[in-house]
Amino acid sequence: MNKQNRLSRANSPYLKQHADNPVDWYEWGEEALAKAKEKNKPLIISVGYAACHWCHVMAHESFSDESIAEFMNEHFVCIKIDREERPDIDRIYMDAAQLLSGRGGWPLNAFALPDGRPFHAGTYFPPEQWTDALSQLSHLYQTSYPRILQAAEALTQGIRANALPEIVNPLPFTREEYVESFANLIQTIDFKLGGYNGAPKFMLPIGFEFLLHYHYLTGDQQALDAVTISLDAMARGGIYDQIGGGFSRYSTDQFWKVPHFEKMLYDNGQLISLYAHAYQVTKRSRYAEVVEQTIAFAERELRHPEGGFYASIDADSEYEEGKFYVWTRQELESVLDPADAALMLEFYLMTTRGNWEDGKNILHYSSDKEYFAVKSGISVKDFNRILERSNKKLLEERNLRIRPATDDKILTCWNALMLSGYLNAFKALGKADYLEQALKTARFLEKYMISKDRLLYRVFKDGKVSIEGFLDDYTLLAEAFVTLYEVTFDIHWLNLSQHLTAQIWNHFRDAEHNLFFYTSDLSEPLIARKHETSDNVIPASNSVLAHLLSEFGIITGNTEYTDMAVRMAQNFRTEIIQHGPYYANWAMLVGKLTHPDFEIAILGENALAVSHEIQSHYLPTATFAGGLTENLPVLMNRLMENQTVIYVCQDKVCNLPVSTVDEVLTLILQP
Repeated sequence: MNKQNRLSRANSPYLKQHADNPVDWYEWGEEALAKAKEKNKPLIISVGYAACHWCHVMAHESFSDESIAEFMNEHFVCIKIDREERPDIDRIYMDAAQLLSGRGGWPLNAFALPDGRPFHAGTYFPPEQWTDALSQLSHLYQTSYPRILQAAEALTQGIRANALPEIVNPLPFTREEYVESFANLIQTIDFKLGGYNGAPKFMLPIGFEFLLHYHYLTGDQQALDAVTISLDAMARGGIYDQIGGGFSRYSTDQFWKVPHFEKMLYDNGQLISLYAHAYQVTKRSRYAEVVEQTIAFAERELRHPEGGFYASIDADSEYEEGKFYVWTRQELESVLDPADAALMLEFYLMTTRGNWEDGKNILHYSSDKEYFAVKSGISVKDFNRILERSNKKLLEERNLRIRPATDDKILTCWNALMLSGYLNAFKALGKADYLEQALKTARFLEKYMISKDRLLYRVFKDGKVSIEGFLDDYTLLAEAFVTLYEVTFDIHWLNLSQHLTAQIWNHFRDAEHNLFFYTSDLSEPLIARKHETSDNVIPASNSVLAHLLSEFGIITGNTEYTDMAVRMAQNFRTEIIQHGPYYANWAMLVGKLTHPDFEIAILGENALAVSHEIQSHYLPTATFAGGLTENLPVLMNRLMENQTVIYVCQDKVCNLPVSTVDEVLTLILQP
């Protein structure tokens, strides 16, 4: 066994994976930077994450090689970074890679001056290319330092360059702009196979949230079709774990069949919300099943005993990608009764040769269960019973296999997405346990991740918190706490959200651009301070904040917040219209700004029950407040003795109070 390097003392599971490398790895910090300056050695900054397949490959091929490691140790100071812990550092060196080659990804490997300014960067290097890069860049650093310095200065200037528009159109948004944003996004949808055009296919849930929102506001059927075609295809595909629930990170093909098998908490939290919303709109039972199964997966495989959720599950086990999840025909037949096995082999499209590679089968299906049952000559009820029984047996058998590794650090922002998923599932399905589990998660986050002065930590691991929170931690948690208030009417959660929002306002604000930096002014200074503005697999923290400020403006009457939300969106007017799913959350805000929004105030003994009944409907432009206390501006002077009353308000003007859910829905949904 190799001698353990200093990463054996790291907190991050990803860094610990490199503890037996012969590379003399450092964590990011003053020790590594000081040594580089003292020895006048360039830095290697290698960034990855625990569930990253190609990170494991490069670790095995290059970082475990004694001769390669010896060269790295002699000529460089080598730093390993978990991008999930330090997305601020990752963003800087990812920008460097993209500026140099137009591409990015992980593993990310950057070469930098001792002060951190990069002069070269790339992603995965095969061993021969890595050896060549090490040799050439070390030689250049020693013999042609002015060239290296010039490259570092130019690259750093590019990283620091402000890509924000210099001229902002201050005019109010129009419905025509909202429609145009839809018209451009809908062109990216694959109406045959679902999802976005091309391959690989990432799920990008926020784009489908926008389409549901657009359908709600306009009645456009094509928008809803894009959602249902995509959600149906994803739920049938190999990207969805058919026997265990939960989604993998992305599909390598356009058919949703062959996933990258890692499972990420951030995907699953968002997809719980998306399928819950789609269920509210369509009442399709399959969407409810996906919500229930994905929650069951997260609770079974990612949950910390006190209520937080772990970050991810690796794609690989026993040095082989997907081994835990795939089946040979013989394996399935050994687990199930012959009659059940015959049905499952056909339903899951399994063959002796394998529907993937080397006799291995990825469980997926092409025919809806109802159609398959009829075709097979059995009732839908009987087929569902056989399918449930078979999946249970297969899951029990699979659990005997060697599991992929779990990255058991707990990230604030990803847990906030899971908290929101629980709350949206509760609203859609009405299961009291989902609300109880949401409260358990919220209490975990409050207990461990929020300091006494209301600052946030990003990471919890083995009972310890570390790393100051970034803008996504603050915004996603504050947003989740607002939703928790709307579901419980417990003002405690709204107060916590307001405290977090005040911290954002005080420590992240870029007043010059009416935006917010990704890092706090209390954080460690890096070579650049960046903004996160475009949506991706997670909505951009600035777009989340714009929604949050808009909502706070409604709940609290603080027009400064509302005005800031509008100005933030105006920075990206062109991008919102033209760039589809990558500005979808911004486009949803434009929908709210150009269509009526509603404040629903519910007061009285039955306020919660009435609120839950109303919120079981998909009402994305309604904000809820209520309870037994007039503790918010929207609730003042509205409590009536021995009555439960509901006020539907718009722009601070309220209709006469009503008492039934149907009356509320009529007021909200009237043309």
